[in-house]
Amino acid sequence: MPLNGSVHPRAPESLGPLVGKVKEYQVETIVDTLCTNMLSDKEQLRDISSIGLKTVISELPPASTGSTMTANVCKKITAQLTGAIGKQEDVSVQLEALDILSDMLSRLGGTLYSFHSSILTCLLPQLTSPRLAVRKRAIVALGHLVLTCSGNIFSELTEHLLAELKRNESTSTTRTYIQCVAGISRQAGHRIGEHLEKIIPLIVQYSNVDDDELREYCFQAFESFVRRCPKEMDPHISSVMALCLKYITFDPNYNYDNEEEEEEMMETENGEDEEQESDDEYSDDDDISWKVRRAAAKCLEAIVSSRHDLLQDFYRTLSPALISRFKEREENVKADIFNAYISLLKQTLPTQSWLHSSDASGKDDVPLTMLQNQVPNIIKALHKQLKEKSIKSRQGCFSLLTELASVLPGCLADHIPALIPGIVFSLADKSSSSNMRIDTLSFLHVLLCNHQPEVFHPHVKTLLPSIVTCIGDTFYKITSEALLVTQQLVKVIRPLDKPYTFDAKPYVKDLFPGTLKRLEAADIDQEVKERAISCMGQIIYNLGDHLSTDLQPTLKIFLERLKNEITRLTTVKALTLIASSPLKIDLRPILGEGLPILASFLRKNQRALKLSTLNALDILVRNYSDSLKPAMIEAVLTELPVLITENDMHVSQVTIMFLVTLAKVYPSCLCKISGSVLAEIFQLVHSPLLQGGALNAIIDFFQALVLTKMAAMGYPELMKQLTAPIYSSGSAGASLTLHKQAYHSVAKCVAALSSACPKEAPATVNQFVQDVRSPKSSPAVQVLAFLFLAEVGRTTNLSAQRELRTVILEAFASPSEEVKSAASYALGNISVGNLQEYLPFMLKEIGSQPKRQYLLLHSLKEVISSSPADSLTPYVEDIWALLFKHSECTEEGTRNVVAECLGKLTLVNPAELLPRLRKQLSAGSPHARSTVVTAIKFTITDQPQPIDTLLKGCIGDFLQTLQDPDLNVRRVALALFNSAAHNKPSLIRDLLNTVLPSLYNETKVRRELIREVEMGPFKHTVDDGLDVRKAAFECMYTLLESCLDRLDIYDYLNHVEDGLKDHYDIRMLTFIMVARLSVLCPNAVLQRLERLIEPLRATCSTKVKAGSVKQEFEKQDELKRSAMRAVAALLTIPEVEKSPAMAEFSSQIRSSPEMASLFESIQKDSASLPTSESMDMS
Repeated sequence: MPLNGSVHPRAPESLGPLVGKVKEYQVETIVDTLCTNMLSDKEQLRDISSIGLKTVISELPPASTGSTMTANVCKKITAQLTGAIGKQEDVSVQLEALDILSDMLSRLGGTLYSFHSSILTCLLPQLTSPRLAVRKRAIVALGHLVLTCSGNIFSELTEHLLAELKRNESTSTTRTYIQCVAGISRQAGHRIGEHLEKIIPLIVQYSNVDDDELREYCFQAFESFVRRCPKEMDPHISSVMALCLKYITFDPNYNYDNEEEEEEMMETENGEDEEQESDDEYSDDDDISWKVRRAAAKCLEAIVSSRHDLLQDFYRTLSPALISRFKEREENVKADIFNAYISLLKQTLPTQSWLHSSDASGKDDVPLTMLQNQVPNIIKALHKQLKEKSIKSRQGCFSLLTELASVLPGCLADHIPALIPGIVFSLADKSSSSNMRIDTLSFLHVLLCNHQPEVFHPHVKTLLPSIVTCIGDTFYKITSEALLVTQQLVKVIRPLDKPYTFDAKPYVKDLFPGTLKRLEAADIDQEVKERAISCMGQIIYNLGDHLSTDLQPTLKIFLERLKNEITRLTTVKALTLIASSPLKIDLRPILGEGLPILASFLRKNQRALKLSTLNALDILVRNYSDSLKPAMIEAVLTELPVLITENDMHVSQVTIMFLVTLAKVYPSCLCKISGSVLAEIFQLVHSPLLQGGALNAIIDFFQALVLTKMAAMGYPELMKQLTAPIYSSGSAGASLTLHKQAYHSVAKCVAALSSACPKEAPATVNQFVQDVRSPKSSPAVQVLAFLFLAEVGRTTNLSAQRELRTVILEAFASPSEEVKSAASYALGNISVGNLQEYLPFMLKEIGSQPKRQYLLLHSLKEVISSSPADSLTPYVEDIWALLFKHSECTEEGTRNVVAECLGKLTLVNPAELLPRLRKQLSAGSPHARSTVVTAIKFTITDQPQPIDTLLKGCIGDFLQTLQDPDLNVRRVALALFNSAAHNKPSLIRDLLNTVLPSLYNETKVRRELIREVEMGPFKHTVDDGLDVRKAAFECMYTLLESCLDRLDIYDYLNHVEDGLKDHYDIRMLTFIMVARLSVLCPNAVLQRLERLIEPLRATCSTKVKAGSVKQEFEKQDELKRSAMRAVAALLTIPEVEKSPAMAEFSSQIRSSPEMASLFESIQKDSASLPTSESMDMS
């Protein structure tokens, strides 16, 4: 197939589809011809052939599909290319050949395995080629080679580079070798780690040679090491940082010293011209020192973003150094210095999560205080630059200031006067780009949100005009940002939540018309529409009393916007805001038409709209009850019953809260629909899902309903409806008909009703006591009766019921487990209402009744949990002595209750009782030790407690039991550790160095704990160490969420790798860990990819033996799904596709129908989940 110059230029592209169609030997012929033509003398023919070769390579099927064609074709091409690269005199052919080789290595590197050595031999000499372009492409090709080459070849390459770097033949080749090291580190950082010890000293040495390009490459190499091999770089960080700080100021051709005077002079003469000239004097086209400064700044950014643990050092040394370089004259360098500082601020941002809330007063404040002290210097360095011509440096200033205001709210309060001129300048300046304005507005928004209103009052006059101009801007993004700022500014000029002296009235005439114009326009961007509605809502909320005749027409526009599907949700929220304004805005003109529209929204499918509408209606009913007519209310009421359903507890809760408001404001309207609403509510009360907020709302509703004094919904009627399903549940032998949770709900509702009607209460209590005593009562009725007595007894003294104690103790012997546990719960709660009578009796019973001991201890647990601390104080000693008597009980269930009682009792007087627990650690029996350790677990809660500081001091002693000889003690110690890491990480963060080795030790499989049990003819292996290992891996998972910055992630990964090959339960756990790690520390995972993929691949491709039981199939299926989830998470890591192991595995997944369909179903699942957090297991 002769390729001559007249061939159409599209011809080479048509080769792609051809490769898939023709036979293998024909493809080889095509490739041969292309290779020969590539070496031709004719330039056009060469170009066409090289494009053709690239096309063929991109179309070859991946090696894993099993086709031999790819391998053969590659071998053909490679041999030709290495030849062409080696002996070519013509540089352009060399460049094309290097390019094609890079393509092949990046796509099919693994297939060329046998050629790796010859490719290396061919590429290394090119690093000294006289042409820089050839060197550059050779570096790129080597980068692709190190991804797939064997360890030996990689070592050969590094040895060669090291030798050449030591030889230092000429600066020019040394530059190339350093670039090559950096390139390799970028592509395969995990492999170069072990050689860094030898490489770093050389690069440090070269960074002090007086050659700017060489220095730039040195810093680029450092940067890639810092990002790619954080662990190996650790010992070198301080020296690299010192170098960066030295060279970030490296500007030999420019004198910064006389700058201050020069600035003064310019300001006095206001001389634009002098400025021009003075710049020209220094203009030095050959000066490339800025590249060194830029590389040093980028390297600092890498160090800052990867070493959170050095934050305090950064603020000591690095922060002042960076601030002093904000005056940098070269724009590109300045941008990187700003980026490094922004990165530092981002690292300082306090972690706003429930995990760290308890550490708030800890040492995390130190960096913030250090930053606070440097704010004046930052402003001093920046405020003049806000008026510079250069847009790029102004944008840099604003992004830095925005970050600063978010990290330390309020820190700019004293500097507002210095910032305002710059803000106004950027908003009004004709030469400002639209992005410049948007950045300025978004900074202003953050500034207004994070500072007290008073600090802005003196500047409103200067700020407002330019913001109003931006609202009228033609570009929708500027308008939208300006409306956001205006909305915040309205809150600032007239804060309604505190006294103020500032007079906002003169500014209304500026604010209102601009916003109104945007509110009226129908033909504008959706985002602008929404923000105009919100902004106008805020204006009416804060300044409605200054709008006089403009108010009504504006409200009419809101009515129009309610009718539009696109704007209705935003409008509902704005109306909610207006209705809640303390200025009592007159909404009568729009209520008549508006309320039916709102009512119709309750029928819509959009959940957010339903919830917002319910909120709006609730506020309207509260604040505008005199303007609403009963007919309007009834229209709303008919929509409510459908919203009460167990399928959406939150909507149900908000609906019921609205009904509570209605019952208080419009009791008469409720009659009409009480039947249908109550039917739904009773349905909810009897649902197993009811709890928390929704249950409390229902309780409020019943109490409000009884107080309306309407016959149809009186006390007897409601009681009957609530308890009917339980009373009708049949004979005494039947088990519970409803779910356990429903009994608790009904009991709480009944107790709430009787507390709302004190006259009826005694009769109800009597009736339930009779129910318990009557032998005819079914277990269901007895359970309800006990739970009711518990609810009532907790708050009122039931000593009038003489025989109550006897009744409860009789129930302890009931055949039904549910009745027993309800009776024990009741005894505990009734004792809370009457400690002096019941508690001594309970303690005596626990001592004398071994049979009932477990139930009685549960009652005691209720007493300790629910009683206020001061009322328990007189009994602490007795309870403590009693509990310790039982702390060595052989029955684990009893021990756990004892431990919970001990832990909760310790909270009553931690200073005295915690040391006692600590003493018990040295007790002889393992049972006693395990009880004490578990007791500590119950003293840790996720809320701050007085015991925390004491605990922090001694939790280390309790965690020593991680090394206890007894297996069970180690298991409960792990549970304690997990609970601390989950609920109060501050307790253990500083102990991790000592605790982690013991934790990791527990993840190992212990042969001595595995035993064989004979079950009839079968032998069955039992691993007694499994529970402890599982507990250890659970701790590791928890640490990921709460103490990631304190873990040596590489050490951590070693143990995850072991877990991937362990027992079923542990593999399930480690798969979830791998998925989480791919999100949290992708770089570390990339370095270990090969080792992580192997076990995942093994799991995904196992086959279950044909005759296995159903459980075995389900188990394997669940394992595979979990492994595939981990694979899917790994695939989201950027650059993961460069790994040959991953590429091979993913093509294996694609080619196996079973794995492919599993992978697709996982993808679908994760698409429907909100975020990566959905993997959480807590």
